[in-house]
Amino acid sequence: MWFRTRFQACVYFASVFQAMSCGIHYLASVFMAVTPNFVCGFPGNVSSVLFHNSSASSIEDIWTLWTSTENYIVVQLENGEIWELDQCSRSKREVSLDLAYEYKGNKSVFPCSDGFLYDDTKWKSTVVTQWDLVCDREWLAKLIQPTFMLGVLIGAVIFGDIADRLGRQRVIWFTSAGQFVFGIAVAFTFDYYGFVIVRFLLAMVSSGYLVVAFVYVTEFVGIKARTWASMHVHAFFAMGIMIVALVGFFVRTWWVYQIFLTIATLPFVLCCWMLPETPFWLLSEERYEDAQKVIDTMARWNKVSTSCKVSELCSVQQDDLARTGDNDTSSTKKHTILDLFCNWQIARRTITVWLIWFTGSLGYYVFSLSSVSLGGNEYLNLFLIGAVELPCYIIACLAMDRLGRRNTLIPFLILSALICVLIMFIPQDFNILIILANMAGKFSIGVAFGLIYLYTAELYPTVVRSLAVGSGSMMCRVGSVVAPFCVYLRSVWIFMPLLLVGIMALLSGILTIMLPETLGKPLTNTLVEATEMGRNKKSCSEKTPPAHSGAALEKDRGCLVKKELGLTNKAAAKWLFPILITI
Repeated sequence: MWFRTRFQACVYFASVFQAMSCGIHYLASVFMAVTPNFVCGFPGNVSSVLFHNSSASSIEDIWTLWTSTENYIVVQLENGEIWELDQCSRSKREVSLDLAYEYKGNKSVFPCSDGFLYDDTKWKSTVVTQWDLVCDREWLAKLIQPTFMLGVLIGAVIFGDIADRLGRQRVIWFTSAGQFVFGIAVAFTFDYYGFVIVRFLLAMVSSGYLVVAFVYVTEFVGIKARTWASMHVHAFFAMGIMIVALVGFFVRTWWVYQIFLTIATLPFVLCCWMLPETPFWLLSEERYEDAQKVIDTMARWNKVSTSCKVSELCSVQQDDLARTGDNDTSSTKKHTILDLFCNWQIARRTITVWLIWFTGSLGYYVFSLSSVSLGGNEYLNLFLIGAVELPCYIIACLAMDRLGRRNTLIPFLILSALICVLIMFIPQDFNILIILANMAGKFSIGVAFGLIYLYTAELYPTVVRSLAVGSGSMMCRVGSVVAPFCVYLRSVWIFMPLLLVGIMALLSGILTIMLPETLGKPLTNTLVEATEMGRNKKSCSEKTPPAHSGAALEKDRGCLVKKELGLTNKAAAKWLFPILITI
């Protein structure tokens, strides 16, 4: 009921609101780094322009006729010189006769030392036109999105660790302010390298916010709503993509466009300081008085007469530890990534899970970044690609709770592969059909991408669960770095990105068949238990407790971890955190 959870609801919606800014900055470059039609500049004033059989008095009148990068434009200057203008070179006709498009006489070839002329009918200014990132500098334009995604990878690692050390609240404050400051700073950079550096910092804080916000909301949301709440953090990210399309449609100058995108989430920056620290983190740091204040505030908001007493919780934990003893503390083992390959069953599971993480991220960004090149209205295309994610996560939640994690993941991975193949056979003139097929592909890969977070946590035992999710997330970031390069392969073959995504999705779907189903099953606590879950599915299913007994299951897991490892109160809270957020 609303009055029982309104504190958590307010904290949740306030936190995930800023996740829109992450979606905004992640996809902002699709319009900011557009390369319009262009040709070499010429030395002088033009008197007439010729393109095939069409003539005009200015080049601006010719852009509507431009159909291929292999075309060239003929211009006659006021001094009588006639030049042929290609994209990356220009030729001066040695004999200036009547202006004609075809010429078989001698020509002198010159580089584009007078700059370039750009088609500004759609975009008045982009970073490409600002710093002439074409021809021999084209590779600099293609590095804009990969360097941003590299910042996303590094930011996730750095701020995830800082949030565990300094608290979720402080990181949310810093990353929110950082997104606004760096977002505005991007618009006022004076050269390409400054632009890339500031965007790299923007990527770090954006990624840091998204990671910490996911943890933050799961620590406030109850067990019953945790799956839906964590899944729909991604829905607000998708809304950010839709905002990119809307702002891009109305604002056609890149630095103004960047400012408008950044201002979109200014209200959160002004009020994020009101968000409290999570009681979970405060308890892990033994700040019991501060935790009690937050709990009391929650009770007042939710109109609960008697709030939970931290002192009673600590007393219960001390009693549990007194019964189990602290003799086993020395047996606590440090686990490394090698434990994810401790035997063939676990190693095969790890390889499959990593591949799914990589494929999900690769497909997600390939479909998103490619949407502006599908033909038709590129702004509408991107808006629809973002909008299709909203029902995607609802379907994912319903299917994974009814059909199971594996039984949902397999068909959607294979479906996304089939859609990639289907798109290759659609004639290029059928723009609407192509757009609908791409939306279907984004929908199917989105279901798989959203599901793998929870499924990974359930596939691995307590002792390596955080390590497994963290390593999977790293593979996800690798996929996001590779995705822009994959999109650039359209210049080699227009269907190359789809072919690569389709192959990866099909391979992932086939390998997923070998993974065990985890729906309704208790989380394993040791690598031996996790291995047995994969070997003897029938035996595991017979021991499965009811799926709805979440609270009891959470309590039992916590007690079992403390009993096996002999943890202190502080250590117990830190160990229990990754367990509780994955239930």
